[in-house]
Amino acid sequence: MRYLAVLLCLMAGPAAAADRLTVMLDWFVNPDHGPLIIAEHEGFFADEGLEVELVAPADPADPPKMAAAGRADIAVSYQPQLHLQVAEGLPLKRVGTLIATPLNCLLVLKDGPIHDIADLRGRRVGFSVAGVEEAMLGAMLAPAGMGMDDVEMVNVNWSLSPALMSGQVDAVIGAFRNFELNQMKIEGVEGRCFYPEESGVPSYDELIYVANPDLVNPKVIARFLAATERAVQFMVNHPEESWAIFAAHAPELNDALNAMAWDDTLPRFALRPAALDAGRYARFERFLSDRGLIEGVRPVSDLAVAPDGGE
Repeated sequence: MRYLAVLLCLMAGPAAAADRLTVMLDWFVNPDHGPLIIAEHEGFFADEGLEVELVAPADPADPPKMAAAGRADIAVSYQPQLHLQVAEGLPLKRVGTLIATPLNCLLVLKDGPIHDIADLRGRRVGFSVAGVEEAMLGAMLAPAGMGMDDVEMVNVNWSLSPALMSGQVDAVIGAFRNFELNQMKIEGVEGRCFYPEESGVPSYDELIYVANPDLVNPKVIARFLAATERAVQFMVNHPEESWAIFAAHAPELNDALNAMAWDDTLPRFALRPAALDAGRYARFERFLSDRGLIEGVRPVSDLAVAPDGGE
């Protein structure tokens, strides 16, 4: 019997090696990355024959550049930034979606002087990233008969909610509705969001997976997305268990802000991460062109692909 067992093992041959993928996150691990943590913990990546390494960047500007250069297989990035990066010549395309709705908002104090967007005339608006955020704000001001000359822009770096709460500015653009609103609430200050997609800005995917299409295998990417799709389904079906798994991933994740952000982010994850809404990319490309941030309009095929061939 011992010889038979040995013979069967030899006939079976060695197990196939897993395909390795390096995924550069857009920032340190937070609830926005929930499907990646769950897919890793629950073995969904392993089920797809993948060994996935998640890496937090030293500089949040680095991940798209690293994916373009092949120093990472996939980077988590932002649809609005992808349009600018492709226009600048970076060899990147969207290969999947992580968060399928905007998170950005124009944030004000709930009990402050800004009751509608028209109240921003002559006020100070804080921002962190020039370009897209200013274009969004300009589009939001337009229905009120205002332009960028009617507000004073103040660069507050990444200190958005502190700048608002301290009175340094009257509003901030670029605040994430799942984080800054909750951060203020924890500090005992209520905030209020004006949503770009309800105020003249085309809807877009907030967080996406980007890659250099010449350097990655689309079949491997499709398996990666299949694993994250299973993870989202698991999270929707088992929200409390999913939060417990995420909170146990690292000690610093188990706090009140992340718990609140988890609940707010859960309904925004892409249920079909491989699916591509071509119209959404075409509309946002035209928006950026009309606002003067890019020259000309590229076809969607230059910006995004669906690795599994889905639409």
